[in-house]
Amino acid sequence: MSTAFEPREFLVNASQYYQMAELGLFEGKRVELIEGRIIEMSPAGSKHATAVMLAQDASQRAFGKHYYVRAQCPLDLGQASVPQPDIAVVKGHVRDFTKAHPTSALLVIEVADTTLKYDRRQKASLYARAGIQEYWIINLIGKRVEIYRKPVENPAFPFGFYYAESKILTGFDSIKPLAAKSEIAVADLLP
Repeated sequence: MSTAFEPREFLVNASQYYQMAELGLFEGKRVELIEGRIIEMSPAGSKHATAVMLAQDASQRAFGKHYYVRAQCPLDLGQASVPQPDIAVVKGHVRDFTKAHPTSALLVIEVADTTLKYDRRQKASLYARAGIQEYWIINLIGKRVEIYRKPVENPAFPFGFYYAESKILTGFDSIKPLAAKSEIAVADLLP
């Protein structure tokens, strides 16, 4: 007599996620923790890597010396989510985060080609729920930058939040991040 078995999903918390990383379970993989699920990200191609470095440089110039621009580093959004955005601009300096990852950011940027749909929906909803006021997607496919601002509650999205304002900019445009001292030319972000 066989018993029916339903597949089960096992969720992990941030502490378990870090323990798994210390054991080397993610060696050679790009992963992040999103709502208790370990998500494997595709390897970054050269165009993606170039866009990350361009965004890091442009963001550092726009925000100045009292801000730290983290590239592909964890952002601690609670016990169930530790995304690794391509860029996160945080107040402070690099040594301010030796004991813990930042828990918020003034600006988060994702570079998207293969993950565009995921970044527009899941990541945008996650960052909006975390209260991140400004989220950008460098859209490598469309050769433009998508700007999202003003997080609001919206049950139609995966984590119950989304951004009330959005705009699409091309290489001819410039934009000033909400908390920055100067503008960034979109052309400076596109490889």
